[in-house]
Parts: sequence; C-alpha cells; structure tokens
Amino acid sequence: MGKELIQGLGGVEFDRELIVRYDGKGPRYTSYPTADRFTEVVSSEQYAQILQQRLPGALLSPLSLYFHIPFCNTICYYCGCNKIITKDTSKADVYIDYLNREIEMNAAQLPQRSRVSQLHFGGGTPTFLSEVQLARLIGVVRTHFDLLPGGEYSIEIDPRKVGESMIRTLAGLGFNRMSVGIQDFNPAVQEAVNRIQSEEETRSVIEAARMHGFKSVSVDLIYGLPKQTAATVAETIERVLSLRPDRIALYNYAHLPERFMPQRRINEADLPAAEVKLDILQNSISQLLDAGYVLIGMDHFALPNDDLAVAQRRGRLQRNFQGYSTHADCDLLAFGVSSIGKVGANYHQNVKTLDEYYAKLDAGEFPVVRGLQMNRDDVIRRAVIQALMCQFELYYQAIEVSYMIDFFDYFAQELTLLQPLVADGLLTIETDGLFVTAKGRMLIRSIAMIFDQYLRTKTTQARYSRLI
Repeated sequence: MGKELIQGLGGVEFDRELIVRYDGKGPRYTSYPTADRFTEVVSSEQYAQILQQRLPGALLSPLSLYFHIPFCNTICYYCGCNKIITKDTSKADVYIDYLNREIEMNAAQLPQRSRVSQLHFGGGTPTFLSEVQLARLIGVVRTHFDLLPGGEYSIEIDPRKVGESMIRTLAGLGFNRMSVGIQDFNPAVQEAVNRIQSEEETRSVIEAARMHGFKSVSVDLIYGLPKQTAATVAETIERVLSLRPDRIALYNYAHLPERFMPQRRINEADLPAAEVKLDILQNSISQLLDAGYVLIGMDHFALPNDDLAVAQRRGRLQRNFQGYSTHADCDLLAFGVSSIGKVGANYHQNVKTLDEYYAKLDAGEFPVVRGLQMNRDDVIRRAVIQALMCQFELYYQAIEVSYMIDFFDYFAQELTLLQPLVADGLLTIETDGLFVTAKGRMLIRSIAMIFDQYLRTKTTQARYSRLI
C-alpha cells in the first residue's frame, strides 16, 4: 500500500514514503505558543489584574470554563494526564471546597457577572465524583456565572463507573455532551493497559445519554497501544460504529515512559511497529469515512450533521486546550490543579500538585504558577496555525485585514521554508491563499510547524509526541 486516496472531506491520501519521512515529533497545537513555552512567572496579583482588565459590556463574548478533576479509581498505563489514584471519595469533598474558593476568587475579580457558553469537566476521571458532589460543584458554578441556554456543557465519562442514574443526574445538571473513553475493546489490549471495559457497559452509557437528551456523544480511541494489530483495531472500530457515536477521536499513543511513570508498566516489545501503526491508521480512517463520518482536523471524525462538521464547513471550527470546538475563540477560565486558561492575550497555568494548590488558596492567593503574554507576532501566528489546523486552508486577505500586514512580506521566510513541502505535494501556494492537499492532511502538524517561530529560535525541554 504505497498510496491510497480515501474519499472524505476533500479526501485523504496516504503516501507511505512521505509520512515516514516527515514523521518526526512536534506539538499538537491546542495552543500557540504551546504550553511548554509558558516560562513567565505569573503572580496572584498579576492574574487578578488580568481578570480585572477583561472588558465589561453586554457585547463581550461569553466565557468558557474548564475544571480539572484529577482523581481516578485505577491507573490506565497509557495515561499521560495529571491524575491521582485513590478510592477515597472524601478527597473529592476537600477538592471541591478548594474549587469553590478558586471560583469565588475569579468571579470577584471580573468586572461584571459573566455569561458562560462552554463548560468542560476533564481529568482524571470527572465521574469519580458522586452525583451529590457533582451537583454541589455545579451549584457553585451557577452561583457565580450564568450558563447560557444552548451552550456546550461537556464531561468526560468512564463507562466502568457510571450507571443510568448518574447519566440522568448529569442531564439534570445541564450537561448536554459527553466524551466516553473506550481506547480499545480487545481483551488482550485492555489487559496490557490495565483498563478492562466491556462493550455492554459502554453501550448502556451511550444509550442512557441519548435517552436523557444529550446532544452529542463522543468516543475516544487510541492506536499504537500494546498488543494491537491491524485486525484487532479494525474489529474495535466495527464495534464502535455499531454504537454510532456523533464524534470519534482517534489518538496516536505517545509512549514517553521517561515522562509518564505509568507507561513504564507497558512492555515496549508489545507495541506495534511503525509500519503496523500506519496500517492501523489508514484502515481506521477508511472504515470511518466509509461509515459516513467526516474527517475533522487531524484526529477527529464527526457525522455530517454534527456541530463540528457544520462548523468546519462554515469556516467556524476552533481549536483549544480541549481539542476542536464549535464556538468562537473566547476567554477560558481554568480551575483545579494543572489546568490551563487564557484571558485576552494571556495564558496561565495552575500549580500541578494538590499540596501546592491547597497551600496557595489557603494563603488567599490564586493558584497560578506560570504563563505567557502573547505579543503581536504570537497573535498573528496563532491565527495562521489555527486556520491551517482547523480548515486546511488559509486566505491571505483575512490575515492581512485583521493584522494590517502584507502576508508575503511578513512570512517571506516561512514561504521559502514551505517550498520543499510544496514540491512534495503537501500543499499549494496560490495567489489568494495556502491550501493543504489530500496527502498534506495527514501531515498538517508538519505544515503548521513551519509557522512556529519558537521552534526555530528557542529550545525547549518538552518531549513532543510523534506526528503520526
């Protein structure tokens, strides 16, 4: 299988030789500049000023809120998230006490009571919290913010720990979207990553979500896990398709045991070879597109009538720390350990451990530790990278009008650096814009990296995942 055209939104063409040649390591661009560039120390006083300077007014765009719930009952060996393994649910009560303080402190500094159009609970495992604990936390949120009707309110679900009662409670609290972790249905793979999960319990959660009015159900899959083969993953995809989720995320497993300790429990000899990973990816994309899903960005798929697919068709697709989004770029307030937010041109990240988090809040300080204030060049490059990652195309005029630049002059160096990619057929440079080709879609991160000024001028200690 040297080259194969898979028909989808614009088509995807696999060129094995090119994919192997370009498959280095690089950022996923959930932000630009990327989080590993957050080197500025952000004090509690500085963060308070950032909140205070958010412009008031009825026309101000609504907020997005993110809550990091770090607790998990068991450890999944592949996981690279910031998590705490415990079965003691009382720890969540204490954590919610401190989230309450952080919410109150943020709300107190904002110029006016703020509206919210997006809310996401991530982790860890948000459903580690009991129904009572979740209701308590949402109650605090609603005390200080106005959750708009028709907003996008999502939560990550572990089907192994959730029943119909929890789904009913979540719907009653206002959640209307969920992301269901699956990763792989094969028993040998599940055992190798310490995540045993049946298709039946997964199906029951998705059916309960639909019964209780959830607008969208997404499932997460990972390719490159130990014991996976092209045949076993194809079977998992078929079983997932029988569930007919609205969205499917197909992530590349990044094996970084030097960074994530749980991954040291994975036997590297069990990981599929690079050639097998490419077979898995190519076959999976074929299956999903044949089943009627649309390729969104680089690793997401959606049914044609899903909001993500509609947003892409209309040029409104966005990318942020939660992945692809349908809402326009807006300020993001992030709560809990290690969470990352953005207000105006300022990124900020909270401390990573519970002890630090509690100590900061006990001292009456915001638990922020680092961040970055974007300069004009950052803002311009962020817009360019966002357009490429979301739309696979970029029109010069949109950037020139928004930022008062001449695109060919401003990005002269980048346009020169793009020439080898043009020669390889990854994109075309036209008189009105840049257009990613069918074969370039699989290497969109390589294209975006050309516009990353930091990769050329500043070293980083980050260990990026492989592009494919």
